[in-house]
Order: sequence, then C-alpha cells, then structure tokens
Amino acid sequence: MEKEISAKLHILTVTPFYPSDGNDVSGCFVAEPLRQLKAYGVSSSVIAVGSIYHAGRRSSRESPAEWIRYPQLPGNFGLSSAGKFLGAFLLRRVRQLHRHSPIRVIHAHAALPCGHAAAFLSRRLGIPFVVTIHGLDVFNSCFQEGIAAEWRRKASLSVYERARKAICVSGKVRQLLTDGMVADVAAEVVYNGTDPDLFAPGSPQNGTPAILMVGNLLSGKGHELVLRAFARAKVSHPGLQCRIIGIGADRDRFARLAGDLGISDRVHFLGRRSRSEVAQAMRDCTVFALPSRYEGLGCVYLEAMACGKPAIACRGQGIDEIIHHGSNGWLVPVDGLEELVQGLQVLLRNADLRARIGHAARQTILDRLTLSHQARNLMKIYEEAAQ
Repeated sequence: MEKEISAKLHILTVTPFYPSDGNDVSGCFVAEPLRQLKAYGVSSSVIAVGSIYHAGRRSSRESPAEWIRYPQLPGNFGLSSAGKFLGAFLLRRVRQLHRHSPIRVIHAHAALPCGHAAAFLSRRLGIPFVVTIHGLDVFNSCFQEGIAAEWRRKASLSVYERARKAICVSGKVRQLLTDGMVADVAAEVVYNGTDPDLFAPGSPQNGTPAILMVGNLLSGKGHELVLRAFARAKVSHPGLQCRIIGIGADRDRFARLAGDLGISDRVHFLGRRSRSEVAQAMRDCTVFALPSRYEGLGCVYLEAMACGKPAIACRGQGIDEIIHHGSNGWLVPVDGLEELVQGLQVLLRNADLRARIGHAARQTILDRLTLSHQARNLMKIYEEAAQ
C-alpha cells in the first residue's frame, strides 16, 4: 500500500540550495534525498531560485533543476517581501507543471523566501505545502534587531502557521521553533541522511596524520579555534597537517592567523572541492573537526562519521543529538580551546580509540542516518500532507 500511494506522489521542490553546473556541493543535502525518493516511486520537479542580485546558475546533469532568478529589494531588508515576489513570479510556471502532472505537495526549503512563496502558491492553487528549517535562525532575524528583523519574523511565523508540516533537521531546531511560535505548529524532526557508499571507510591510514575541516570559511564555524589548537598540538605531533576545504569571506583572515601562529607550512586551504574529493579527504584524514558555534545539524559530521572517522563538534548544537562524547564522536564546549586541544591530543595519540569511535560512528549512520532513512521519513510526511 505504501508503494501504491507513493507512486502517485509528484512533489514540487522550491529551494535556494541546490547543486548547479560546476558546483555539485551546494545544496547536495536537498538533491541527494530527492534521488533516493525517486527510487521509492516519488517523482519530483525542482525549481531552484536565486535573487537578481546573484549570478545566474545552470542546471547540472546529475541534479537537474529549473533555475529561476526573482526580484528582491536589496539585502536582508528585502527578505520579508521576497517570497511574495517569488510566488507571483512562479505562479504561471507552477500552474503549467500542475496541469501537466498534478502536484500533490510543495516542499519549500527555508521559510524565506521559498516558504513564503509556497504559501502564496498554496493559496492560489490549493496545493498543500511543507517547509524545511535547516538552521538555527528559525525566524530569520539574521542575527539583527529592529523593524526589518521583526518583519522577517512575522513573515516566517505566517509560513509556519500555514504549512502542513514544519520539517526540522534536529530537535534543537524544533525546540527553537515551538518556543518562538504564537500559535500551534505541526513540527517534526527529520535528520539529514548521508550516502554510506560514497562516504565509506578507506584503507587503514599509514600516512601523514591530518586534521580535516570542511565548511564555509566564516567566523562561526570554528576555524580559528582549530588553528589555535593545531598550533599547540603540532608540538607533540611533528608531522601533523591541517587541511581545510571550503570558501568564504574569512579565508584571508584565517590564513593570516596561520602565519601569526607559525603554522602556514602545515595548514592547507584547499578551496571548494567536489563531493567525491570531499569523501576522499575524509577517508584520508585522522580526525575531523568542526567546532561550529551555531549549527542546526551539520551534514559534514555525518559524512565524516560514515567514513569511520572521529568527528569533533560542539555541545549545545543539533549534532549533539547524534554524537555521544567518547563513544561515537567527540564533543567540546563552544569556544572551548583547552578542551579541543585535549581532545586532539587524546585522539591523535590513540589509534585504537580512534578505531573504536570510528566504527561506532559509522554504525550510527547505518542504523538511522542514511539517505534511505531520510527519504522514507520524508515520504511519510508527503503522504500525510497530500491527504
């Protein structure tokens, strides 16, 4: 019966996060579950969006999507109204898709602007919608105060109130949502999944010990903390290297810090890498570290765990619902330099401990955090929303 129902499901995904030609990493956490859903008989149309202030992108062969640029007032100021512009801009196209193959559910990623647009389309076309909240900025304050932030909050509230389901990537995100709502909201946790075949353990490591970071080069991700901890840990581990994958506004600042700490020759900024290159880097590293201060969940932790690596994360973030300290990963306090140094020393010195944690980490993924687990959970939500 489940397959019979799901075979009739045509889902429209509206998202600002999606892989594009030349960049298979951005939005992979949206595209990869859709491919798994297809294997379960759920068909999808994808409209990937960006404002007119960003460069246009083209669809990739592996993750086909219709890329659309929409009008928006400049900056975060215009975010509260962008969804209305986007919804009106998409109405004709979505109506065409709906006529060709009836859309049972619209799945929007992030309340603004895509959830706001989905609410507009839902009212016009009578199609139910769900919205996924990927981060801890649930009400889109953008870490600001003032009237513009309040407008964004009100727009976000209206989206969550109208959605058939608010899908939260962790219990922490759901708690922030329910605590901030005025009215009741239908919220459910669906953890991200990962591909355990792509992200799989490699041969036992006998080469250069290395700490790996993967993430946008921004201050909140914890790069500075890792660089400072690395500078102290390298004294006991002369061959230790630090590899950093990602791009971002703070890259030059981190490079200067590495120079100030005298570790530039051991810190390698690798820029953006493909999915397969990221997977290989995770197989090759000794320890994965991303002590992020503000993380809804973090797919990269799951990917490192699937590769059988100890992943270091921060307490109080969404990932601490998955990682159990010393068992299947390692947790430190936010900005906990001393604890990070200590954790690195313990893990780098003890190959047996790393192996035990890595084995338990991969088993955690296989037990409940694969793309198959995520797709089945999403399919259940779609079927309920479509009724």
